[in-house]
Amino acid sequence: MESLYLLIPLSVLLVFLIGLIFWWSIRSGQFDDLEGPGYRVLMDDDRPSNQPSAEAAEVAEGQGGGQNRR
Repeated sequence: MESLYLLIPLSVLLVFLIGLIFWWSIRSGQFDDLEGPGYRVLMDDDRPSNQPSAEAAEVAEGQGGGQNRR
C-alpha cells in the first residue's frame, strides 16, 4: 500500500512530461509532413547528368586554365 504513495505521483508526473513533450513536438512542426521524406527517398536521382559542366567544356575546347591560349 505504501508503494502506491510513490507510484501514483510518479505516474502522474510521467504522463504530464509525455504530454508536454508531445505538445512541444506538435507546436514545432514535427508532424507537418509525414509523407514527404518517404517520397524524396524514392524519387532521388543519383544518376550523373549527361551535360558536361562549363569547366569541362572549356578544357575540351582547349581553353582550360589559360594554358593553351595564343
